[in-house]
Amino acid sequence: MTLRPVMVNIKALDASAVGRFWAEALGWSAYSAGVTTYVGPAGGLVWPDPVALGIDVVPVPDPKTATKNRVHLDLATTTAAHQADLIARLEALGATPAQVGQGDVPWTVLADPEGNEFCVLEPREVYRDTGPIAAVVVDCVDPRAMARFWDEALDWTLHEVTDDQAVFRSAKGVGPYLEFLRTPGVKTVPDRVHLDLLPRPGGDEQAEVTRLRTLGATDLDLGQGDVPWTCLTDPEGHEFCVLALS
Repeated sequence: MTLRPVMVNIKALDASAVGRFWAEALGWSAYSAGVTTYVGPAGGLVWPDPVALGIDVVPVPDPKTATKNRVHLDLATTTAAHQADLIARLEALGATPAQVGQGDVPWTVLADPEGNEFCVLEPREVYRDTGPIAAVVVDCVDPRAMARFWDEALDWTLHEVTDDQAVFRSAKGVGPYLEFLRTPGVKTVPDRVHLDLLPRPGGDEQAEVTRLRTLGATDLDLGQGDVPWTCLTDPEGHEFCVLALS
């Protein structure tokens, strides 16, 4: 297995504005070398980053629907004061409170300026060393089935699998987690947020795509045309892309 997540892809009407929001939110920098806006750790563009998952904001012509994304980011905090300060700063940047049926919970659900939901978590020891993004969270029907597919798809380590969740992290134990959480309902519309995967050096994009198809991935036509990446869905319909090594 030679695939690893390298970016969280977010679709937006105004990619530049949403990119600036996420750069300010995470304390990172926004880079706009082309039509997309890439957000990564400050200090100069390094891609792929050896630890962090960057955010690539891609312009699209249609706004987000009212349907909740089934993929979202959880942001880490270190203290209760940090959580409160971060929420206040995010709202000043244009985030708005969001209701997704969360009830009375110790974390806060917000939406970015174009309605993409994310959570600001209360301090949790497990996320003390992840950086600003604690986890990429994917709603799913069957975490065990997701664990079987993604454990074969990625070179990340499967830390936990139960009826309620499956948890992955880089084999080096750095950066954010990837979590599949059992959630009521099924996927009904395309997500505005998905993962981009990249072969490790020496890997081959097309060989990896073929392997993923044998595992249960399905080809996805988004009207992308002739591009140097491949769009797929996992067995529950979550979109993701396999990028080509440059």
